[in-house]
Amino acid sequence: MKMIADVVIDALVWLINGCYKIIPNYWMAILIFTLLTKVILLPLSVWVQKNSIKTVRMRPQLNHIEAAYFGNKEKISEEQYKLFQQEKYSPFLDLVPLFVQLALLMGVVEAVKKGTDLTAVPTQAWGWTLLIPALAGISAWFMCYIQNKINVLQAEQGALNQYGTMIFSVVLSLYLGLFVSIGVGFYWTCSNLFSVLQLFLLNIWINPKDYIDYEALEKSKAELKEARQYLASGKKENKKNPYRNKEKEDYKRFLSAGKKKIVFYSEKNGFYKYYKNVIEEIIRRTNIVIHYITSDAEDEVFKLESNQFKPYYIGENRLIVLMMKLETDIMVMTTPDLENFQLKRSYVQKDIEYVYLPHDVNSSNLSFHKNALDHFDTIFTSGPKNKEEIAEREEKYGLPKKNLIEWGSGVIDNMIKGYENLSDQSRGDDGGKTVLIAPSWQKDNILDLCIEPMLGQLAETDYHIIVRPHPQYVRHCMDKIERLRKKYEGKNIEIQTDFSSNSTVYTADLLVTDWSSIAFEYCFATLKPVLFINTPMKIMNPDYQELTTVPIDIELRDKVGISLDVDQMDDLAKTVKTLLYDKEFSAEAMKELRDRYIYNVGSSGKTGALYLINQLMERQKKA
Repeated sequence: MKMIADVVIDALVWLINGCYKIIPNYWMAILIFTLLTKVILLPLSVWVQKNSIKTVRMRPQLNHIEAAYFGNKEKISEEQYKLFQQEKYSPFLDLVPLFVQLALLMGVVEAVKKGTDLTAVPTQAWGWTLLIPALAGISAWFMCYIQNKINVLQAEQGALNQYGTMIFSVVLSLYLGLFVSIGVGFYWTCSNLFSVLQLFLLNIWINPKDYIDYEALEKSKAELKEARQYLASGKKENKKNPYRNKEKEDYKRFLSAGKKKIVFYSEKNGFYKYYKNVIEEIIRRTNIVIHYITSDAEDEVFKLESNQFKPYYIGENRLIVLMMKLETDIMVMTTPDLENFQLKRSYVQKDIEYVYLPHDVNSSNLSFHKNALDHFDTIFTSGPKNKEEIAEREEKYGLPKKNLIEWGSGVIDNMIKGYENLSDQSRGDDGGKTVLIAPSWQKDNILDLCIEPMLGQLAETDYHIIVRPHPQYVRHCMDKIERLRKKYEGKNIEIQTDFSSNSTVYTADLLVTDWSSIAFEYCFATLKPVLFINTPMKIMNPDYQELTTVPIDIELRDKVGISLDVDQMDDLAKTVKTLLYDKEFSAEAMKELRDRYIYNVGSSGKTGALYLINQLMERQKKA
């Protein structure tokens, strides 16, 4: 090893002496010597530039991995290792240039001693020699400042890393300038300045913008930031959570329950209505125990606890871990984006059948992220349109085939029962006409864009007008609601902010909405038409038009009713009259559309339950 070091030092001495022969001045000789070392090591610098570009090019994928598996260090490491293998990248190779620079520096220290007379040490000689450490420190600061701006890798690092590197470089440069010979300090200063020049030239020669998708990089940063904020807010909420003891007890109780046959998950109170018919049918037909997880400690399902129905409160953060170690035969969820964000398929049991059960009959292709349902095994479809778009997506993108079950809608089935159980008067069949305006909560809804010209038109009719804002709108814009209430006080207009009952939906003869999912539930439950206002459409999947299947949200608008643009409010009263009295929008016409677009009307609970029961029986046979 010593022999190799001596050879390197002798070579460096020879190079310095050669430079001195060209210009017999040791300051100039070291300047030329530094430039020559940069030229000799240029292939290494090119390699570093390319490797840095590769690192940043992978950053969107690395950010996505960290966001998707946030909090699970083992899984993050596993997925990163797979990516590094795929890209033929080794993080350890980033250390090679550092080792080469250190080896060169040690060689230069000895070479300056043997080959020059610039051997004075500032802390011993004092005087003008103290300029050398000052220049070394300034050059290090300048180099780091430029690198933080234009170096492809350092520009993407956080401020803490950037300034940490800068402080380390400045301190190292000051040390070299103060305690090593002035020749070495001068070499280090020149090396720093040549590095800046070299970086500019490399960025022109191998431009990072030609290789890196900076738009994807920014999106991945936003995704990772969202994941960090989500976990931080969850930890904050957990500290304040008065139900944390209940959560711990329920978590232990769930795990101690052993192997489960079927588990349902609910995000919050009120979601039981989506599962109600299926769960009740399973309990009626079998002795299977239903394990029901809810992330709402005050969920009303706890009142339903029985020998066959076991509810558990598991908060969203603890749920992340629970899902990873889940053991059951079937997991039923109304939550999309399985595997895409915090909720993952089990790492313990790989053959769980994950079933997605939809909230509504709307298009998943339009109203969800592009790949929101890709990681489910089975999807309960509400109707032919829903099934068609999922099948087309599988075909177009080469996705694994899912079990697409012709199911229907439990919410609509229960609304039909509720409507049929009302008296004629309660259903609004007493002669007077009621128009219900029920906007969505999305940005630029009816209340934001056209409620006043709309009410101005309807106030002149003899209809009873009810405005029923979304609860979230009331929460955030109560002042606007109160202004409307005062303005139309004493007229035929009622502003409702009490959401304890859905009777208004049943009593209305016509629903006016924008893009709310309530439209199809109202129409198919009451067999009455809908007036749609064409506010800006909420699109979760900007690529939804890649499929040829027209979303049901769009296709049905002018079949179950009529749609008007925001600037067509002068036609409102006339359109309302058409919808209320034209045979094209009669109950018979609405029923024909319902039977065509919704599966198993009135029996979705039975259909869903029989599928799940049969799947469990098949598993039992194979066991």
